[in-house]
Amino acid sequence: MSQALVEFDASNELSTQSGDDLDAFVTFIVADQMFGIPILNVQDILSPDRIAPVPLAPKEVKGSINLRGRIVTVIDVRVRLGMDPVEFDTDTMGVTVEHGPDLYTLLVDQIGDVVSLDHELFERNPATLDAEWREFCAGVYRLDGQLMVVLDIERLLDISYEGSL
Repeated sequence: MSQALVEFDASNELSTQSGDDLDAFVTFIVADQMFGIPILNVQDILSPDRIAPVPLAPKEVKGSINLRGRIVTVIDVRVRLGMDPVEFDTDTMGVTVEHGPDLYTLLVDQIGDVVSLDHELFERNPATLDAEWREFCAGVYRLDGQLMVVLDIERLLDISYEGSL
């Protein structure tokens, strides 16, 4: 069973936004790039300890875990974004999100912070953004010396077993 480090309560509006003009994100790092997901999509932050393989699954599906009695599909974000996979180890972290009736855990290199950003700073995908990433990204925020790419969970988890995921 995976160990949940943080459990989010999306109904608690005080913890998700500190003002009407702010967007709150859970950030994480994959291959030295910062990504963010809207905090309202996040259910848990965890360190998966046992991932059971799923036979004949797409290459992005690392396997499944048991999270408090629910079967959760584990997605390797590196592979989904067209990067080379890395070996799973005890430092690998997961961000669990709900998509429809199902839960998915996104394997990431490192968990960042929860940040609240003025939505006026949001920009559509720049032309220089990797072509493979554009399909899964909603836009970007330019932070102090760093670009935070906002992942579109709906598109990232659009499962098609005929295609890649």
